[in-house]
Amino acid sequence: MAEEELVDQKKHFEEASKPKCVKTLLQYEGCVKRIEGDESGHKHCTGQYFDYWSCIDKEVSLKLFTKLK
Repeated sequence: MAEEELVDQKKHFEEASKPKCVKTLLQYEGCVKRIEGDESGHKHCTGQYFDYWSCIDKEVSLKLFTKLK
C-alpha cells in the first residue's frame, strides 16, 4: 500500500484568511511607509507585524483545528 502524500493545510488556510485581516495589514504597511527614511534604526513596525499575523493565526485556528484528527 502506497503512502498518501500529506499536504500542509495551514498554508492554505493562511491564504484564505488574509482578506479578513486587511485592516491590520494596512496598519502595518502604513507604519512601514512612515519609517521608510529612518536611518537611526530606532523606529520599527514589529507591533503591527505581530498584530497582522495574530489576526491570521486566529482565523486559521478556527478552521484548522476542525480538520485535525
